Amino acid sequence: MPSDTDALPNGPLDESAVHVCVDMQNLFARETAWHTPWMDRVLPRVVHLASAVPERTLFTRFVPARHPGEGRGCWKRYWERWAEMTVERLGEEMVELVPDLAALTPPGQVIDKAVYSPWMEPGLEGALRARRAETLVITGGETDVCVLATVLGAVDRGYRIVLATDAVCSSSDETHDAMMTLYRQRFGQQLEVATIAQILRNWNCSEIPAR
Repeated sequence: MPSDTDALPNGPLDESAVHVCVDMQNLFARETAWHTPWMDRVLPRVVHLASAVPERTLFTRFVPARHPGEGRGCWKRYWERWAEMTVERLGEEMVELVPDLAALTPPGQVIDKAVYSPWMEPGLEGALRARRAETLVITGGETDVCVLATVLGAVDRGYRIVLATDAVCSSSDETHDAMMTLYRQRFGQQLEVATIAQILRNWNCSEIPAR
């Protein structure tokens, strides 16, 4: 049991909690134009949590356009600018989760998306309904892009949100730090922040082994 100083503001986590791991993929982990150096640093913590609750872990993947210039509006321009990051140029394998997390699927479930937000298509909400989720524990990358989109969509849908402070990452130190300040100062009613160790000590779930 967590101590009083270690407790989460809104109480312990239970069987209604689901771990949503955002975009921990090869195209960010390897030496590409979107390489996120911090990913290697946070990966062991993400693996630690996902391994503790694999059946209650959902992995989102950002799936690039297949060819340069696909999409409409700003996304068409985006994939013209980032032609080197399309599936045609990168190859399918780069879209996959990093190996340590891919090894947890199944029972972990993969949810694909074509934009920053995982809420634009029904896959995530369907998976959360199937697990009777009321709380989302969020890890992954990037803190200031796809994690942000995941958090804001969850806020709008009324989920309790716990953001793992030591298991999110960005390719930009400056905007990562700015976003962590934003999360703490502007979303105090909707968002709790905690470390992976603190989250595990507060998760009263039969799937988590004694440690």
